[in-house]
Amino acid sequence: MKKFGTCSNLILNLKFSLCFLVLFPYLSGQIINQKPELHFTISMDEPSNRLFKVDLDCKEWISDTIDFKMPQWMPGYYQIMNYYREVSDFSVKSSDGKIISYSMPDKNTWRIIVPWKNGFRISYNVKAEKKFVANNFLDTTHGYIVPPATFLYIDNNINTPVRLTVKPYSGWSRIATGLDEVKGNRNEFTAPDFDIFYDCPLLIGNLDELPSFQIRGVNHRFIAYNPGVFDREKFISALKKTIEAGVNLFGEIPYRQYTFIGIGPGYGGIEHLNNTTVSFSGKGLNDPDTMERMLKFLAHEYYHHYNVKRIRPYELGPFDYDRENHTNLLWVSEGLSVYYEYLMVRRAGLINDDDLLSSIAGNINNYENDPGRIYQSLIGSSFNTWSDGPFGNKPGTQDRSISYYEKGPVIGLILDLAIRKATNNTNSLDDVMRLLYYEYYKTLQRGFTDAEFQESCEKIAGVSLAKEFEYVYTTRVIDYKVYLSYAGLNISEETESGTGKRKFYISVIENPDALQKDILHSLTSD
Repeated sequence: MKKFGTCSNLILNLKFSLCFLVLFPYLSGQIINQKPELHFTISMDEPSNRLFKVDLDCKEWISDTIDFKMPQWMPGYYQIMNYYREVSDFSVKSSDGKIISYSMPDKNTWRIIVPWKNGFRISYNVKAEKKFVANNFLDTTHGYIVPPATFLYIDNNINTPVRLTVKPYSGWSRIATGLDEVKGNRNEFTAPDFDIFYDCPLLIGNLDELPSFQIRGVNHRFIAYNPGVFDREKFISALKKTIEAGVNLFGEIPYRQYTFIGIGPGYGGIEHLNNTTVSFSGKGLNDPDTMERMLKFLAHEYYHHYNVKRIRPYELGPFDYDRENHTNLLWVSEGLSVYYEYLMVRRAGLINDDDLLSSIAGNINNYENDPGRIYQSLIGSSFNTWSDGPFGNKPGTQDRSISYYEKGPVIGLILDLAIRKATNNTNSLDDVMRLLYYEYYKTLQRGFTDAEFQESCEKIAGVSLAKEFEYVYTTRVIDYKVYLSYAGLNISEETESGTGKRKFYISVIENPDALQKDILHSLTSD
């Protein structure tokens, strides 16, 4: 009896096991295929209150304890912004309307405990009253939404897909953003993950669209709030030539459509993968100097979609939105973008050689008159931007810092001239940027390190550039005369009476040789 009973139990267990094996793939597949859903809705029913109302519907989350976090900063602006301070009236309710309690383990985290896979809604308001490209703004005329300052992410789940529904204020007709629009619903958008979601600000209102233009079959748009009165055709024609100069440098366009989003008068611009948000006013654009400054500004932000959004330091992606993301290489991301904004506008034929040299001389003047130059290196400026600010020391403190926006383009010129000299002008810094784009972004699909950037420059130059990189790693005095001479240029210095400031000028030497002429010509026309 015992043996018979044992055999029966074995048969019964085997049948159960086989049944479980048959059912388990279906059950596990069901769990895997039912992806968690995150659906944000943002509304602005009373814009005079300067509050965005945000609802987040969460379904199918396979956890009972969920930490929702508000980013501490936004990529492109390397400062802790404390966005959580603008959140108010936070609440959570279950799908049947019951209140769910929450806790805050730290200042920018909301911890919610819910039954496993049960749906719930989070609601909160976000204050929007700062007119700055890295902050939300809302009034009775328009709204500007910075996603990292507005929408929560689930800790350690940045790769979760997102859906967003926008409910504009009554009478507002347009939404400008780089997000993908849901087909058939112009107020609903999707993103495959939070990195893309956070990379696409939104401008909402009765917006004005300037003439669009095509480059290599790709559409480029300019949508703005209250852009003002100016010669739009002339401006767009100049902008197109500028963008073409940037595209020609790399030889391809990596986006389906690009949008310049003008958020209104003010200061600042933030770069994104397929768009840029910029403070923009058409006031004064009929003046050549104002037009030149605006084109350089837009060239800078546009060039960033290559340099920092795709060609990026190793530390800048995947992003950690909860703390500072330190890197030594912002001088490459920002400083070289300043250098290339000059080159793009020059190569577009919108300024002459004197204008180009004057811009570079301006950076030299600002750097050489900065007391911090004897204390801080270029990599130090990059690494410490989180504490020093993007332009160096904070007001009221002893000046022991510099700006990578000033020294960075100067070193860009020095590296460019050194490479051209070493290769008899067959290679340049352009080739370095292309190498970084095609090797690290497209092939390796990662950022580059400090050593890899120098190696890339030396690979293109065919010689060691250790001497030139001392200007990056140390506070060594720059020998401008040597490097400028490679392009048949000279630098002169005066001391301003009264202020005591040093004033530098760059000029073309008399009787440059053939190589010097070739380097100067190709520098401005490649």
